Amino acid sequence: MNKFYKNILGGKAGIIGLAILAVLLLVVLPSSLQIFRLNLVGKYLTYAFVSVGLVLLWGNAGVLSLGQGIFFGLGGYCMAMFLKLEASDPITTKIQSTPGIPDFMDWNQLTALPAIWVPFKSLPFSLFAVVAVPALLAFILGSAMFKRRVGGVYFSVITQAFALILSLGIDGNQGLTGGRNGITDLRTLWGWDIRSESAQYVLYFVCCLLLIGCILVGRFVVSSRMGRLLLAMKDREDRVLFSGYDVASFKVFVYCLSAAMCGIGGALFVLQVGFISPSLVGIVPSIEMVIFAAVGGKMSLLGAVYGTLAVNTGKSLFSENFPQLWLFLMGGLFIAVVMFFPNGLAGLWESARARLSRLSPRSGAAKKIIPMPAMPQASNLVETEPKLP
Repeated sequence: MNKFYKNILGGKAGIIGLAILAVLLLVVLPSSLQIFRLNLVGKYLTYAFVSVGLVLLWGNAGVLSLGQGIFFGLGGYCMAMFLKLEASDPITTKIQSTPGIPDFMDWNQLTALPAIWVPFKSLPFSLFAVVAVPALLAFILGSAMFKRRVGGVYFSVITQAFALILSLGIDGNQGLTGGRNGITDLRTLWGWDIRSESAQYVLYFVCCLLLIGCILVGRFVVSSRMGRLLLAMKDREDRVLFSGYDVASFKVFVYCLSAAMCGIGGALFVLQVGFISPSLVGIVPSIEMVIFAAVGGKMSLLGAVYGTLAVNTGKSLFSENFPQLWLFLMGGLFIAVVMFFPNGLAGLWESARARLSRLSPRSGAAKKIIPMPAMPQASNLVETEPKLP
């Protein structure tokens, strides 16, 4: 029990921080926001899954991926495929040339459901694929690069290239993926209307609970022996390698874990927003997701959530009130964070807490007053010559 208290909950400070976040997400926001705004917050929280994964991958392991949108999009497409098949029953699509297949396939003159779509008629398989498909792709990419010791900026550029390739591949296969328009008109989940107001509330709370679960998993990894090895690899990878540890395997594991979290976020995004498109898979969203983690603090799991909420809320407010200037305002915000707050919001919180602890009258420094030593007299500093007899 003591190990659970320290490693997963993070001790007293960790419990307080997690409790504040839980109260904010589960009590304050649902009771103070209208359903439209709450649904927007739920959408932002789906990006927080990516930020939490980046804290593990980038902040702790020192591996910066600029292609996390790949795994976010794959998780979203896995969920969207099941929802689209449910919405494309023969009765609903009876006006099509080929009833029983998605509308964009009929528009592209397909006469049968592609074999890759058939397993997604099952909800259990689709939920499994949401996690397994991103993790499997991360395992393939990670093994191919980490085993050959590809890292640093080279790894970042390669992941960015894969994000571009995947987005172009989805865009170019309109009959299979919906193309540039993506997969739209998603209505029900096992007959449950996901567009209703009550469903949006339920999906919001499900998103919050799963996000808290991912934070706990991240804390367990960070506080374990593996977490200490990841930090050591980040600082001195060669020394860890010479100590006999398989550095590549640890990197592959944390990369797969981060990808699985991204897949969960993508599936929840589809459920709350009702569509998925290649625009969520490419380079731009992947870089934005890195910014979310940087603003919150790349070493803080809770800070990643706050950073995601802060950036996306500011993005929405700026675009609503200053439609001509919001891009400049957001750019200025990012520059200010990088220049003046390199540790993000979590760093600001730690600095403020350190100042308060120093100023608090309960601190030992305030209680104990050390007197200054008396200055020696000037006459004592001058050696007098001995008198001659």
